[in-house]
Amino acid sequence: MAGNSQRRGAIRKGGTKKGQVVGSGGQRRRGLEPRGATPKAEDRPYHAAARRSRAAAKATDTSRGGGRRPAGRKPEDGPEMVLGRNPVVECLRAEVPATALYVAVGAEADERLKEAVQRAADMGISILEVSRAELDRLSTNGMHQGVGLQVPPYRYVHPDDLITRAKELHERPLLVALDNISDPRNLGAVIRSVAAFGGHGVVIPQRRSASVTAVAWRTSAGAAARLPVARATNLTRTLKDWQAQGVRVVGLDAGGDTTLDEFDGTDPVVVVVGSEGKGLSRLVRETCDAVLSIPMAGDVESLNASVAAGVVLADIARQRRA
Repeated sequence: MAGNSQRRGAIRKGGTKKGQVVGSGGQRRRGLEPRGATPKAEDRPYHAAARRSRAAAKATDTSRGGGRRPAGRKPEDGPEMVLGRNPVVECLRAEVPATALYVAVGAEADERLKEAVQRAADMGISILEVSRAELDRLSTNGMHQGVGLQVPPYRYVHPDDLITRAKELHERPLLVALDNISDPRNLGAVIRSVAAFGGHGVVIPQRRSASVTAVAWRTSAGAAARLPVARATNLTRTLKDWQAQGVRVVGLDAGGDTTLDEFDGTDPVVVVVGSEGKGLSRLVRETCDAVLSIPMAGDVESLNASVAAGVVLADIARQRRA
């Protein structure tokens, strides 16, 4: 009988009316109580729909300027990581001023890795052996092949310093300004051409332009270490300031009003190069003293921006030598 304290297994507790009896303590009764409606899939923490909802909310918050920055993007003017064995070796061959070489523990030591370590040691670059997980974190995408090279932000000069540099050398300024150039490989190729043909510097806009990254360093074949690059807050204003100092501003465009054969490049000059697609922006084009075109044979309508700059610089250098 229920409540019979004399049956086997029953325990009586002193100080109670009836004493302790064997039972579930109400657990079975609470288990049978209703728990309400089943939550939506988005409200269940471990459901796939909930994970998708959290990811979408995080992306929305980031696009509005809050939260963490998207993976794969680095802060503007911050250090950059060059990843992969071939890119790292190419940067070291071009003597990019790196600060550290990261090598994953247990990475296969092939010829490229051996060359990277040897060149880094010869250049006095710190060689750090880290875990693969740490290198994954630094690379954000894991595509590093066990090696990464940290490159510090490039030190730009002021646009006025380019004119000062030419005057100190007692030479007529030969400068290149880039307008709407977004590919760092084009920037690196232009820097290389300017250095090869006796130019005094390159100026780029501060916004909406390629910057001197490790890709530009590598494409310039080390010329970025010898040739100054300036950043202009307002490219049009900078060009007008140079005009006031006696520098002729010449734009490059396939539909120019002057051909390269007719152009006199012996005067102080800044050559403005626009992108292959958009060309020169309206304000920059209106600022130019002349718009130059390159005579071409055949059906080719235009040249790559860096190639066109190299052709014009080579002709100006020829005129100045003569």
